Amino acid sequence: MLKKLLTSCAVFAFAFSAFSQTMVSTTPENKNVILEEFTGINCQFCPQGHAIAQGIQENNPGDVFLINIHVGGFATPGPSQPDFRTPFGTAIDSQADVSGYPAGTINRALFPSFSQNPGGTSMGRQHWVNASNQVLGQSSYVNVATEAEIDINTNQITVHVEAYYTGNSPEDSNKLNVALLQNNTLGPQSGGGMGDNYVHMHRLVHMLTGQWGVDINTTTQGSFIDQTFTYTIPENYNGISADVFEGEFEVVAFITETQENIISGSGASASLTGFANSNDAVIKSVDEFDNLCVDSVAPSFEILNFGSNPLTSVDVEYDINGGTTEVYTWTGNLAPGEFEKIDLPEMEFTLLETNEFNINLSDDDDNSNNSYSFNFDASEIFETNTVELNIQLDQYPEETTWNITNSAGGVVHSGGPYNGQQNQSVQQTLNLTENDCYTFTIMDAYGDGICCDWGDGSYSLETSDGTVIIQGGSFGSQESKTYSNYNSLSVPNFDVYNFSMYPNPTSGKINLSANENFGYEVFTLQGKKILTGESKNMLSNQLDLSNFTSGVYLIKVNINGASRTQKIILK
Repeated sequence: MLKKLLTSCAVFAFAFSAFSQTMVSTTPENKNVILEEFTGINCQFCPQGHAIAQGIQENNPGDVFLINIHVGGFATPGPSQPDFRTPFGTAIDSQADVSGYPAGTINRALFPSFSQNPGGTSMGRQHWVNASNQVLGQSSYVNVATEAEIDINTNQITVHVEAYYTGNSPEDSNKLNVALLQNNTLGPQSGGGMGDNYVHMHRLVHMLTGQWGVDINTTTQGSFIDQTFTYTIPENYNGISADVFEGEFEVVAFITETQENIISGSGASASLTGFANSNDAVIKSVDEFDNLCVDSVAPSFEILNFGSNPLTSVDVEYDINGGTTEVYTWTGNLAPGEFEKIDLPEMEFTLLETNEFNINLSDDDDNSNNSYSFNFDASEIFETNTVELNIQLDQYPEETTWNITNSAGGVVHSGGPYNGQQNQSVQQTLNLTENDCYTFTIMDAYGDGICCDWGDGSYSLETSDGTVIIQGGSFGSQESKTYSNYNSLSVPNFDVYNFSMYPNPTSGKINLSANENFGYEVFTLQGKKILTGESKNMLSNQLDLSNFTSGVYLIKVNINGASRTQKIILK
């Protein structure tokens, strides 16, 4: 739904001018803190560092600015993981002499009793509060002020920095640095407890002034610095979206005496400009749902102010399958470019095998972005209270955990982590005593699943007759499936199609038949698709698996929107 913004090649420029100051204070002030945190998505204790840094900032509003630098071995992405590293991080990390993560520098200053290594500015997280308090109590001979805005039509950010020297610098030349940061990026984080939905904040993506900044050659009392930098934000950094409406970009500007010893700095969130309409509410995103086995749901969506006027009120209409239209009036105050998540009141509906959700906003200057629809299915039905769990673990069994939750979110069964022998097998029979909706979730702490880089692992959850509920192995941080163990639909389920498959086990050829046309897909236990097809004459089909190695495979059959997955044993 959101308009895609075109970007051009990156542009960098700066200007030094003699304009009178407009925002920087000329009164002597104490130093502000610039906390550069060295972190990584596979660092187990880095979330503790994030929390400590955030606490320092919250306890000193307007005086502490955070820069999270993803660097080092823990920042090296595994399979399917995002790459948050930058071309600038390694040099900053090396200068600080980091020897363990998370680490941090406070104004790139040396605190001998706190240093990880003698002469290095990096410190463990237990020292950041003490060092920050010391810096906040020190007078500064230069004040810094910053503002920034992004043109949504070009993705160009303009950063305006002013500095005023209330005293003399001991150096004839100082350096001005401007860091571009991206907030609210969802991704994996070891120790974060949120799977792939950890919220990464203050993430360094670019240095507008290069690795070590641009020179300031007037550093005596009364010197006024006024510089403007422009840069076109690309569509992505290392494949990670840099959408200006999702990124919530901010800048941190700071002045150093050399490459180290930050005197002071400031930061600002980038405002958005260039809107075509005065009043334009947009459905930015909708939390789509699927595999429901209940007849009520509380939808959620994000509303974006895409107009130049503040957005204060919007009427929202929504329905499922063209049923009763629900109406909700949102009130608030969103500045241009701001967005907010709205949780709509719960609604009841008649659950069908395939359903359609519709949402509409009240009229404004552009109605082309006021509507959104998506289809969702009812969950598959497996009418059994007993399920069989099979896991073939990889070389790191301690990374694997799983659970089964009911419709209220309560955990009814769980397992792992599995310490001990590598590549071990796990088999469990699990009883589900209530007729309910259940969700099975399997997780990998490192984020690379259990297949295929570090072992040929796989898993399956099956009914007692061998019907597969969910299976896989290559899944990143986690994957899950919701299903029902009772039939809540008023429409026929898969069983009415009289599907049959024989012989099974087979030496190569296997016959499929049903009373309706069907499609099929054949997978390995690790989830790799190896064969697809559709029914032919007389609604039947013969598979020839004789070219594949012996073992266990899975076939998923789809008939009129209903599906079932079963094992094939190839002798």
